[in-house]
Amino acid sequence: MNTLLDSRASHTLHTLIPTNYYKPPKQQSYNPFQPDTIPIPSHEMAPTTQKKWTLSGQDKGFDGLTYGDAAVPKCGENEVLVKLNAASLNYRDLVIPKGMYPFPLKFPVVAGSDGAGEVLEVGSKVTQWKVGDRVTTLFNQAHQYGPMNIAASQSGLGGVIDGTLRQYGVFNENGLVRSPKNLTDAESTTLTCAGLTSWNALYGMKPLKPGQTVLVQGTGGVSMFALQFAKAAGAIVIATTSSAEKAETLKKLGADHVINYREDANWGQTAKALTVGNVGVDHIIEVGGAGTMEQSMQAIKFEGIISVIGFLGGAESKTSVIQTLSNICTARGVYVGSKEMMEDMVAAVEANDIHPVVDKTVFGLDQVREAYDYMWAQKHFGKIAIKIE
Repeated sequence: MNTLLDSRASHTLHTLIPTNYYKPPKQQSYNPFQPDTIPIPSHEMAPTTQKKWTLSGQDKGFDGLTYGDAAVPKCGENEVLVKLNAASLNYRDLVIPKGMYPFPLKFPVVAGSDGAGEVLEVGSKVTQWKVGDRVTTLFNQAHQYGPMNIAASQSGLGGVIDGTLRQYGVFNENGLVRSPKNLTDAESTTLTCAGLTSWNALYGMKPLKPGQTVLVQGTGGVSMFALQFAKAAGAIVIATTSSAEKAETLKKLGADHVINYREDANWGQTAKALTVGNVGVDHIIEVGGAGTMEQSMQAIKFEGIISVIGFLGGAESKTSVIQTLSNICTARGVYVGSKEMMEDMVAAVEANDIHPVVDKTVFGLDQVREAYDYMWAQKHFGKIAIKIE
């Protein structure tokens, strides 16, 4: 057994994660804001079979996803069996089967990183959870606290370790976080990747302060969380979008300024001009990659932070790293976040009663392929939820 954690953890960790843990063996009418299913009684036993989505590799695109029956995994002494009630999709889920994902993978693997549900069984040495607890998955199972490291980067759900697009999952007890009391499972599941990535971007390196300015790009999950977290912190938010309809929704969510990037090709300068004293933006949530980095450089303040989250506009940017010198700023890659960060985020979500932005179209587990196509076509606003029954 190899210890991935040490005594410097900011919270007590009763169980070490064994190395072999990382070897992976028609739209519904559903309101994600209604209460979820009644918690499972402690005497109920798990079934022996379940439905799940498995990704075979990167050579077939979305056709590499298969839906079928599988055994419900057994719960080890340090593990927890979770009845998954909801999952959500990320851009990462789409680029893995298309061969565009830069982090470790191991096939075949159960797809999906985001999951929320109830504890059904606990192993004999588990101390953090009990039957009936509501829990949400941690993206990188070995990233417990502190900076990202190589071992933690190789522990991603739905990439190296079997993920959440299934009815039941077994997870190491350290790979789960308490679900916020104010959220349903459909809302909680969106915290795993998009929520935690956004929180890390705003608080992981140079914490956001009240009165500072945050720029968010588009209306995807990470950007929507950044808007909500920033407003809760007393920041000013500038949002970019491509349509008047989305602009109105962004304003309702609290955006102080909205720029239509299709109508304003030099939106970076426009954003800078909206800041007090025209000094620029303190934090930029950069999700466009090659398509937006040049404008982000135009908008950023001296000593500001550009958090590089994704590459929706392409990965080959013409912007040189030397521009961080001429603009006196930091461009930082963000790979989700730690359990410690996620617990802080959950506390903030509860204290501010923040509810994630969930797209109006919710899919069933048997409709995951349709959900992938829906997200790839960029038809969504906020997060796409998967109802698991």
